[in-house]
Amino acid sequence: MGGMRCLKSCGFAALGLALSLGAASAQDKPIELKLSHWVPPSHPLQAAIQDWADDIQKASNGTITSKIYPAQQLGKAFDHYDMARDGIADFVYVNPGYQPGRFPIISAGELPFLVGRAKGGNRAIDAWYRKYAVNEMKDVHYCFSFVLDPVAWHSSTKKIVVPEDIKGMKIRPAQGTIGAWVTLLGGTNVQSSAPEARDILAKGVADAITFPWGSTVLFGIDKVTKYDMDEPLGSVTFQWLMNPATYAAMSAPQKKVIDDHCTTEWAARFADPWVDFEHAGIEKIKAEPDHEVYTISDTQLAAWKKSAEPLQAKWAADVKKAGGDPDAIWKELQASLAQFNAGF
Repeated sequence: MGGMRCLKSCGFAALGLALSLGAASAQDKPIELKLSHWVPPSHPLQAAIQDWADDIQKASNGTITSKIYPAQQLGKAFDHYDMARDGIADFVYVNPGYQPGRFPIISAGELPFLVGRAKGGNRAIDAWYRKYAVNEMKDVHYCFSFVLDPVAWHSSTKKIVVPEDIKGMKIRPAQGTIGAWVTLLGGTNVQSSAPEARDILAKGVADAITFPWGSTVLFGIDKVTKYDMDEPLGSVTFQWLMNPATYAAMSAPQKKVIDDHCTTEWAARFADPWVDFEHAGIEKIKAEPDHEVYTISDTQLAAWKKSAEPLQAKWAADVKKAGGDPDAIWKELQASLAQFNAGF
């Protein structure tokens, strides 16, 4: 009988606790998040952010809502990390390669011929970087990382076939590591955010660009380029980051909702559809009559890989200078890429 009484009383107590927690959650202070990115609303990222925000609203019993600000409405692409730090936005989309040297560890993901399969890469880069983001991006609350489907050379002036072809060219790089590569090969870097890239190519300020295929069409870059090398060069890493004060002001149940949506699995759900969009761009550009999409030989590919070798040494030196252990970090990165079948 004592056991039966305990079962009843314990059951009622547990039910009361659950109801009390549910009530607390329902009574949480409503929060509207400002979600900022710098690509147009027609970009796949917009739908990804909307899906993420809708799921948070549902999981928080409607206490966390969101408004999305696309196309640099709240600030320039280059400023988004600092916008999260300073509270201009609550969540931001960041390309750390837009600020070369500021985030040395994550720039490993930018190295040419490293991430070859972006769907696995979304998981691999996030799972690897989480423990380093705490210090390297300490001004913000880290949510997750993801990667871009590998970029390719797109040129308006000539076919780029071998590394020597870059000498004397003006290139808009996708991120800082490719920028360093361009310099090594005797080219000149022209910095611009993705939304400004078409304009600098149209005006002849840049001769070529490293860009993913689907976005080459989306941003109209295919209208000002002619030659496209069908060989993946490497990826670009991105982060989805939060203002720390916004997180600190949330209730415990609301924080848990955010935590549950800042995971490696969410990185994949968020970014995998974008991978498909970018990859589909190859066939679209092949179908354009004024474009020449071409391949290179194994010997030419080997020359490109050899030309990129100094970049890893530079990355290791930058990490060591910042107080990290590049050998250990590199080993962990390689293990994560292998685990998710994401390497070249």
